[in-house]
Amino acid sequence: MTNDTGGDQRQVRANKLDRLRDAGVNPWPERFERTHLLDQARALPEGTEGVRVCGRIVSMRVMGKLSFATLQDQSGRCQIWVQLDKVGEDFYKQIWKKLFDIGDHIGVAGSMTVTKTGEPSVAATEIIFLGKALRPLPEKWHGVQDQETCYRQRYLDMIMNRESIDRFMLRSKIIRTIRTFLEGHGFEEVETPVLQTKPSGATARPFFSHHNALDMDITLRIAPETWLKRCIVAGYDRVFEFARCFRNEGMDPSHLQDFTMLEYYAAWWNYEDNMRFTEQLLQHALTECLGTLQVELAGEKVDFSGEWPRVSFKDLILRDAGIDIFEDNTADGLRVRMAEKGIELEDTDVSTLGYAALVDQLYKKVSRPKLTGPMFLVDHPVGLSPLARRSDDNAAVTDRFQLLVKGWEIVNAYSELVDPVDQRQRLEEQAAMKDAGDAEAMPLDEEYILAMEYGMPPMSGWGMGIDRLCCLLTSQENLRDVVLFPLMKPT
Repeated sequence: MTNDTGGDQRQVRANKLDRLRDAGVNPWPERFERTHLLDQARALPEGTEGVRVCGRIVSMRVMGKLSFATLQDQSGRCQIWVQLDKVGEDFYKQIWKKLFDIGDHIGVAGSMTVTKTGEPSVAATEIIFLGKALRPLPEKWHGVQDQETCYRQRYLDMIMNRESIDRFMLRSKIIRTIRTFLEGHGFEEVETPVLQTKPSGATARPFFSHHNALDMDITLRIAPETWLKRCIVAGYDRVFEFARCFRNEGMDPSHLQDFTMLEYYAAWWNYEDNMRFTEQLLQHALTECLGTLQVELAGEKVDFSGEWPRVSFKDLILRDAGIDIFEDNTADGLRVRMAEKGIELEDTDVSTLGYAALVDQLYKKVSRPKLTGPMFLVDHPVGLSPLARRSDDNAAVTDRFQLLVKGWEIVNAYSELVDPVDQRQRLEEQAAMKDAGDAEAMPLDEEYILAMEYGMPPMSGWGMGIDRLCCLLTSQENLRDVVLFPLMKPT
């Protein structure tokens, strides 16, 4: 039997529903008692009785009195062996051969056997219909190759491409492994608001909405940072959150407007403590999930073992652009120097950017694409880190680090600014830049400063893009390849 073809495929399958019901078969029963996943069944000894498996039919070979079909579930695939004399002549000829299609869900009861070709199979004594597919699956030899179809109809991608479901199961394992590690080191998982009255926690353009019940404008969170810090004020020692965040900015392979961010905060730590813990956490996650610290990323092997190198922001840009960002420490001066060096920022109006935003764009232009990593980027200018603690050794920089891997910023972390006076001054400067046209600058958040004034202990915080990490570790080039259902513009 082959899959239905032609423009009326759906109607042909829909017509079979009435025939199934006329034959006393419920096309969509409520449940099935399963004893084994399909990969578990394959591993059973030959002759094992009482096996009950279920899944989607992905291939069928129906002959006169003997048929083979392959079922698929989350764990993998297993062949079933259907014989006329075992399931009954009427069922075999009138229902199995005529009313079952590739794509349908079925349950099978029987015993394990091995075919002459050595294929473990469930020899069926009973077949139970579990769900009719009204549309045929894509042609089996080519699967789903079109990338846009994979994004728009991820379910088809995962049915037809085993690599896709393996990728998303690895993503789940990465999150589970990190969560367990954090909990094992004294961190408590919490939840913080998605709907906020002011965007805070990062310099980014927010999404805006309106709260009808309270009749007020709100934003979607761009980061959970200031709320997690409130938890530290409240007395938590260490907290974390896997937070869905929203930034109304441009799209490219390494940026999405809605994404998953893991953030944690630890009282009594500084950013040096945090760097050491970051190495431990990610080395543990790689070992548990991939079984190695020598990871191939985009065709290049990257070594995550040992202590990762640290490079200052100043030295990196000086090396790649010949510009000392602390000598040219104003927006106008930096613009002049960039023009002298022939450095242009595509799709960016540099005249609207303040000094800190200009430095950030310069780094992203001349340095970030060259980095392989893992590498800690340290000593960021104060203006780039409105919520980070100033260095005791150099007031122009913050105690901050970013983890860079293959030019992607995986982690952003710092010793937190806990001085409410300094924090107010920096947020006032950010608010002034916002008024001057910098859409990504932070507004003044009086409620957060109020919390700070009740006293914050020394602490270090950390944020990591889960999508980016999973993209790297699964050798994908686009974040949408590790997001189950990415937002797509309607066709």
